[in-house]
Amino acid sequence: APDHPGFGLSRAAPGYGYTPREHAAVLEQLVAQLDLSDITMMVQDWGGPIGFAAATRHPERFAAFVIGNTWAWPKSDPGTQIFSRLLGGPIGSYLILRRNFFVEKAIPGSMKLQRLPPEVMDAYRGPFPTPESRRPVHVFPREILRSRPFLADIEQGLTQVSDRPALLVWPTKDIAFKEPARQRWERIFPNHRTVILEGAGHYIQEDAAEEIVAAIRDWEPAAHQQPAAS
Repeated sequence: APDHPGFGLSRAAPGYGYTPREHAAVLEQLVAQLDLSDITMMVQDWGGPIGFAAATRHPERFAAFVIGNTWAWPKSDPGTQIFSRLLGGPIGSYLILRRNFFVEKAIPGSMKLQRLPPEVMDAYRGPFPTPESRRPVHVFPREILRSRPFLADIEQGLTQVSDRPALLVWPTKDIAFKEPARQRWERIFPNHRTVILEGAGHYIQEDAAEEIVAAIRDWEPAAHQQPAAS
């Protein structure tokens, strides 16, 4: 799993702004540097725009996709606008920088099936010990609206990869991404299989890890038996 600058052990270059466009450029560089091909990429939440930005610019390197609760198009519904302006503004700055809101409240609060043990919570806290270290987290909610041109470019480019096999692993209790988003992905990728994660919340990697692994193992051999996309 790529460790995006500012979100783990990878340090950001001077002047790095932690925007989705910049993260996508780093991912592109990683793929090129390692000369990766025949990639099956899993995306979730902001991983959708970041991952598909790279995939639509280099479709020849990507063979299949595992798509969790995410999006790859501009969002402007009232709920999204409120969330982006609230958490991307001064109130969000206080909550995120001073209270470590996303780690301390959003992650455990969005879990519906599992309770994270202390050592896992400590791992989530690890990259964000100070207010300054949490600035990358504050960028993301703001960028939901500010990055609409970037998201529009990705949406246009999805036709470059829409013939690939896709596995959707979709939770039923995510407050952010609901059934219409899943149905939109199913239309984008006609060659899809959908696995519903009953009762899972936003952080599917933690809430339904075993179900996701089983779904990938069941789907992946069949996906790669299909003719490679040109």
